[in-house]
Amino acid sequence: MAGRRRGTGPRPLLLLLDGHSLAYRAFHALPDTLRTASGELTNAVHGFVSMLLRLLSERGPAAVAVAFDVGEDEERTEAYAEYKAGRDEMPDDLSGQIERLHEVLDVLGIPVVEIEGVEADDVLATLATIGVAAGHRVEIVTGDRDAMQLVDADVTVLYTLRGISEVGTMTPEAVQERFGVPPDRYVDLAALRGDGSDNLPGVPGVGAKTGADLITRFGSVEGVYAHLDEVPGKKVPAMLREHRPAVDRNLALMTLRRDVAVGVGIEDLVPSAPDVEAFTTLFAELELRTLGERVRREL
Repeated sequence: MAGRRRGTGPRPLLLLLDGHSLAYRAFHALPDTLRTASGELTNAVHGFVSMLLRLLSERGPAAVAVAFDVGEDEERTEAYAEYKAGRDEMPDDLSGQIERLHEVLDVLGIPVVEIEGVEADDVLATLATIGVAAGHRVEIVTGDRDAMQLVDADVTVLYTLRGISEVGTMTPEAVQERFGVPPDRYVDLAALRGDGSDNLPGVPGVGAKTGADLITRFGSVEGVYAHLDEVPGKKVPAMLREHRPAVDRNLALMTLRRDVAVGVGIEDLVPSAPDVEAFTTLFAELELRTLGERVRREL
């Protein structure tokens, strides 16, 4: 197999991928006719690997890591028992493919970082912090809006917009344009607005636009509450006052951790050479022949 490109330019690139987020995208974007002769579904594996190959080719990273969620988020669930309550269980056809993805990434030499009881978002935030400290630029590929808080001059989020083919390049300017607040105030906006996917209700009557207007005017959640008497109208100030505990809770739970004990340094995130024999056997078993030929050409 051809050698991987290494990042070029003044600073090398660390590429970080949100494993579950991208697998979900691929699972729902590609048809369930992508199966082996025995009936094993492979659409998430196919889509994930296709996106990975494109990213490696286009971005030329010097270091790479894929992070997966493992188990329940212990810290957040302890703080709020209803955190993510009501979410549907992962379909069996997808959970089996997550296991297969681990096998694929292993034979391709792509580092995987996962910590029991810690969300992949926190792992990615920590790895981004490690990468910047080591002098790298960082790009995070995810469909999770919480990652917007990580964007700055050194960190860009490649935000999946449609399936596995369309991403938005979220720089500080792009975050400001899309959400109406800069990245370092994104969590303040999210705390007011809430997040239904995580079962974190926000302030009734305060949606994305109103929340952005409030944060723009008063600077932060603390600023909003310090100037409630200046918030226009009667309903919004009343709702803000009534739901202050929920806002404070959201702010704490939505803030990503950047100090997780991940047990790796930037040197551990340099991809190793693919295991050609194991790769050949695994891709034959998954009946991903065309994709396998592409891997041979590009890695």
